[in-house]
Formats: sequence, structure tokens, C-alpha cells
Amino acid sequence: MPRADFYLIAKPRFLDEPLLLVCELVKRAYASGQPTLVLTRSLEQAEQLDEKLWEFDEDAFIPHQLAGDDDDDMTAVLIVPPTLASADRNLVINLRDECAPGLFERVLEVVAADPAEREGSRKRWRTYQQAGFELKKFDM
Repeated sequence: MPRADFYLIAKPRFLDEPLLLVCELVKRAYASGQPTLVLTRSLEQAEQLDEKLWEFDEDAFIPHQLAGDDDDDMTAVLIVPPTLASADRNLVINLRDECAPGLFERVLEVVAADPAEREGSRKRWRTYQQAGFELKKFDM
């Protein structure tokens, strides 16, 4: 059964820098050996995440890149802005307003504290629920 985990940002550490939570989730995914797609809201957000993954933890090296190169399949973490498509992977971290497209076993939905984002996450929750996903919520 596919699974959708919703990470609701609440702690001051992540309120100020939501991409820090994304970096932590990416780090865990990489440590578990799972090739991961990160679906961003914009090219600007993709570039910010790319930069943040290099600097957020000086002891961690997480192979990652923006989607669109010939070696996308070989990169552990692929950052995908809305203008690009990529092959499906089992683990998806979704930062977008709509549900993650494609086939996957697990999606991590990162939801900022903004009321509009919370409302969008409720719609995605219902959509995943209707599709038969196992659902979990974490306050971060």
C-alpha cells in the first residue's frame, strides 16, 4: 500500500527556513539508500534547495542535482522544478500545491505554516486518502 506522510512545519527552526526540513528529509532518504525526487514549486526554489543541500550539514555529502541532465538516473537525489519532467522513483518529497504525479511507494508532503498552504494540504490529504494511501501526520 502506498503511503503519504505529511510534515507540518511548526517549530521555529523550520518556520524561518522550511527548506531546512526538506534537507533533513533528503538526508534521511539518502542514508536509507532510497533514490529520491524532490518536486519544487519553482525553478528558484529548486536552486535554493540545491544550494542549501551543499551547506546545511558540513558532515553530510548528499549527491544531488537539478533534473534535466543525461545522468539523472544515476543521481541519488533529483530536484525537479515544475517545468521539467523526470522518471518515477519510489520516494517523492513534494513541495508543490498539487499531489505528486507518477508512480511511487511513498510521498513526503512538506507543508509550511502558511494558512493557504495548510488548506492545500487538506485537499491533497483527501486525494491521497481516496486513492487508498496509508496516511500519517508529523508536526515539525
